[in-house]
Amino acid sequence: MKNWFIKNRLYLVGALLGAIVGFLYWNFVGCTSGTCMITSKPLNSTLYGATMGALLLGMFKADKSQPTVPSKNENQQNDI
Repeated sequence: MKNWFIKNRLYLVGALLGAIVGFLYWNFVGCTSGTCMITSKPLNSTLYGATMGALLLGMFKADKSQPTVPSKNENQQNDI
């Protein structure tokens, strides 16, 4: 279980930061009329912020399944 948290730490940190920003957005900006779908309730705004934060920081996770491209020096050694 600990390994899962380590592997997905960028998603978790992004969700936490996004939730905080989403709540703060609702608190300070929000929607005064109550007709806005996302910012009319604190739960909606917090969950939306958490989702966007996880997706944003998840973009920076390294993908280890792709093969690496050989460098120029490795190609020269193979030609000799």
